[in-house]
Amino acid sequence: MKGRRALGRRFGWLWAAFAVSSYGTGFGFGAFPLIAILVLHSGPTQVAALAAAGRAVGAVVAVPLGPWMEFRRKRPVMIAMDLIRFAALMTVPVAFAFGGLSFAQLLVVSVVVAAADIAFKAASGAYLKSLVPPEDLLVANGRFESTTWTSIVVGPPLGGAAIGMFGPVTTVIADAVSYLLSALGIRAIGGTEARSARAAAPRLRAGDLLEGWRYILGHRTLRPLFLNSIVVNGLIMASEPLIAVLMLSRLGFAPWQYGLAFAAPCIGGLIGSRMAHPLVARFGQRKVMLTVGALRACWPIGLAFVQPGVPGIVLVIAVQLGLVTCCGLFNPVLATYRLEHSDPERVARTLSAWSVSSSLSIAALTAVWGVIAAVTGPRIAIAIAGVVLLATPLLLPRREKEPRNAGEQAAAGIT
Repeated sequence: MKGRRALGRRFGWLWAAFAVSSYGTGFGFGAFPLIAILVLHSGPTQVAALAAAGRAVGAVVAVPLGPWMEFRRKRPVMIAMDLIRFAALMTVPVAFAFGGLSFAQLLVVSVVVAAADIAFKAASGAYLKSLVPPEDLLVANGRFESTTWTSIVVGPPLGGAAIGMFGPVTTVIADAVSYLLSALGIRAIGGTEARSARAAAPRLRAGDLLEGWRYILGHRTLRPLFLNSIVVNGLIMASEPLIAVLMLSRLGFAPWQYGLAFAAPCIGGLIGSRMAHPLVARFGQRKVMLTVGALRACWPIGLAFVQPGVPGIVLVIAVQLGLVTCCGLFNPVLATYRLEHSDPERVARTLSAWSVSSSLSIAALTAVWGVIAAVTGPRIAIAIAGVVLLATPLLLPRREKEPRNAGEQAAAGIT
């Protein structure tokens, strides 16, 4: 494409592997809750537990994976995580075919997949930093972000149609195969990957499990970004089941209307991700990150005012479009900044700690807001989440420059 920056054949394979797994995940979106409801006849408590416990336990299981992979070559780790996800997901259609599928199996598979997701993201972030020149990191992260949002727009509707035509485990098979294809794509990258100078170091100690958090919390700009990220993501995700209850149960929207209201605005994620590089080039990384980071907190409170009928759908689409566009712009800028400011010997642990904390935050805040909604009602709970979100820009870093002789050196253990 004319004017498109070329990042090389090896990045092309990495991007292709990411794309195929992203579309597989989008295609299989919501498959486990549907299987729990339609096949295992699970109630709302079990379905909620499947979503929350799988994410939370998976995050805990992933804690030692960051230190474990730090001084190993990242490409074999990524391939291993893809194959683990493929194998775990394929047990579901096999058990279904033989009439042995259980809720416990769905829970175990969700935990395994969640842990492997975190490990894969940490390894791929560290690998990307070594694969792409620093000046191209934002372009690469922008392409990943645009692929993610495109898969969300396309995948769930196609997955829903496939479930209706071929049965509830169809999308699980497709999702599993996408991880296998991703592993093959990463294998095709080829080339050599430099081994860390500490590859032959002694086994990691128990204290090393917390090294990622120590580094983040000791870094003057990563620390507020980390706190902002886990709170914002947690509150946005905690509100999702509440708006579903409000729209589908209280306001009488049809499922297809609810799906349309949240799927269509995802095009904003594609728009935002494509704007990231030119805006940073014009206004600077810090200004874009602070401005868009503040703007994304302003939208969710609008969901508390949704009403029945067409005006309600229009309001949800407008709010979601604004939110998703801001997220699509903010996420690649944050990802690039995080890679640039992470010590090369701590990238995997930093990214792993970040993902683990985000997953735990989402699980915890989802549970807390479920209790709030039970006491006050979903609309008030959504409003409370929106009000709290308005305060989250205060967590964004305000310093113009990051002093590398204090916070960063202390986080890295330099004396």
